[in-house]
Amino acid sequence: MERSERVAGAVVGSAVGDALGAPFEFALPGIFAERFPDGAGQMRGGGGWDPGEATDDTQMAVMVGESLLECGGLDLPDIFERFRCWAGSGPKDIGLQTEDVLSSGEPWDLAAALHFQVNGRAAGNGSLMRAATSAVYFARAGRDATMDAARCIAALTHGDRAAWEGTAVFHELVRHALDGGDPLAALPGALAAVHPDHRERWATVLDPGWHPDRATEFNGAVWPCLGSAVWALRTTSGFEAALGAAIDLGGDTDTVAAVTGGLAGAVYGIGAVPERWTAPLHVPLPGWDGRTLDAPELVELARRLDGPHSYS
Repeated sequence: MERSERVAGAVVGSAVGDALGAPFEFALPGIFAERFPDGAGQMRGGGGWDPGEATDDTQMAVMVGESLLECGGLDLPDIFERFRCWAGSGPKDIGLQTEDVLSSGEPWDLAAALHFQVNGRAAGNGSLMRAATSAVYFARAGRDATMDAARCIAALTHGDRAAWEGTAVFHELVRHALDGGDPLAALPGALAAVHPDHRERWATVLDPGWHPDRATEFNGAVWPCLGSAVWALRTTSGFEAALGAAIDLGGDTDTVAAVTGGLAGAVYGIGAVPERWTAPLHVPLPGWDGRTLDAPELVELARRLDGPHSYS
């Protein structure tokens, strides 16, 4: 399989998972299998979402990707300002923690840290959900560079280092998959690069013996979200099955499926993403004069993100 197929699979796969899971958000486990007993899931509307409409997960991922391309590298103030413009334009959905940070009026390099200092809780999955585009962009730069970039982007909205480290692990797994490797085989190396204070907890949820039933938090938290995505990839044998397993867990279905879709898309490639899911896929961009991206535009974005870049 060509690298370009994996690159497109990562970006489009994440968006497809987001849109596919959105109508089932906060549902009970088993909802996807109940709705689609033959396993052939369809894009459907519900919960305020049109069929195929991507949520804040993909909207923020696009903003990150376009900033990286337009700025020629990582410009954290620019990403933060894009996020703030978007948040102020009335998106259909935005995480409570992310909204608090972006609406605080504090500068880009203090807002998340001050929020965490006051609230003491900032380990949601909101930085993980948007990481597919940055994972593709930095993949060619190697493990240390891609994990460090992930931490920096995560820290714009999440002051808890747990969220930084989870996003960094995701970056590294995608990097390995885009190179044609098994991301599950990359887990020991990724964990070795996790901050020592957070390594044990991440090792627990990423262990082959872990199951989402063992989660100690709602899967809107970063640990069970990534752990569930890795579990879905590990226990299935195809893109569609991985997304079905992720959504069937219930809870924060759009984000768990978005993270799963990013990983599975990097493994199986864009050819494994069914047309019945990509055809209705669309990504509105509130704050950007009514722009909406479709699947071919996401493929083109992915192609441009794959480089080459200077990583300045």
